[in-house]
Amino acid sequence: MLPQHQRIRTAAQFSDTQRSGSRFGNRNVVVSANIRTDAAEAPRAGFIVSKAVGNAVTRNRVKRRLRAIVTEVFDRDLGVDLSDGSIDLVVRALPASAHLDFDDLRESTTHAVHGALRKFMRRGQ
Repeated sequence: MLPQHQRIRTAAQFSDTQRSGSRFGNRNVVVSANIRTDAAEAPRAGFIVSKAVGNAVTRNRVKRRLRAIVTEVFDRDLGVDLSDGSIDLVVRALPASAHLDFDDLRESTTHAVHGALRKFMRRGQ
């Protein structure tokens, strides 16, 4: 579970990450990644799960799974040099994510996170 200080909560934080970050997606999720200049802060993540994904029970299940997956990703090495910043991620669930089991959703989300970070690092060079 992501602690409160690691969550993106305001509309300004969501829009900043989505506008200035790099996007990478697949048929299940779209991830926007941005590196903030404040290296002292912990990485943050926000989740967007629209009604197109399903009813409230389905949306909440997808959000819980995505939070657990992103927590695992933050605990592991992201493969990015974070000496000069901290990561913000916005994960948008697409309707196909409602029909995946946890392992497939983990693989799909992890692939998208790493892809968005690679794309952001290429853009910065």
